[in-house]
Amino acid sequence: MGTPPFILASASPARRRLLQTAGIVPIVRVSDFDESQIQVTDADVLVRTLAQGKAGTVAPQFLGSLILGCDSVLALNGEIHGKPADAAEAIARWQKMRGQVGELYTGHALIDQTQNKILVRSQVTRVYFAEVSDRQIAAYVATGEPMHCAGCFALEGYGSLLIEKIEGCHSNVIGLSLPLLRQMLTELGYDATEFWGATVNV
Repeated sequence: MGTPPFILASASPARRRLLQTAGIVPIVRVSDFDESQIQVTDADVLVRTLAQGKAGTVAPQFLGSLILGCDSVLALNGEIHGKPADAAEAIARWQKMRGQVGELYTGHALIDQTQNKILVRSQVTRVYFAEVSDRQIAAYVATGEPMHCAGCFALEGYGSLLIEKIEGCHSNVIGLSLPLLRQMLTELGYDATEFWGATVNV
């Protein structure tokens, strides 16, 4: 079985960087999937559904390819949170999160068009938030970084100073579980190392 082109159906620079760091150079195609049509209250089901919707929207544009869609949300005290709408919401969110433990869910949908197969999986990582001050919260929100993140923080950026520890997959918190992706590729019959330096062509 040959190595098909790898398509990332996501606008997230962090997900692209994770793949590139692991030796996979994806073709990036942003999905126009309408997330508002999905009304689900279970975080695990929600991220799986959204990931599959994103991958499925992009798939028709790339025949004979592997298409990966992902979506992340933070669950805290029974509430599901995506990206904050504005700075005020980000500050209020952090005031709730500090000193608490949240669960970062990321859904992964991998469509293999060469075999007409689709795998949908999810990963969850526990995040322990530091007991940060209002001044620190305001300073962090002022950087603009949390505005682009489902959990209102970026583990690979300024936000790393505000996290005490994590339990589980590190890359999952950034937006894509590399161990889970490796397992999914294996399940489809691929060796993840086959994608190292693979020529990008469609």
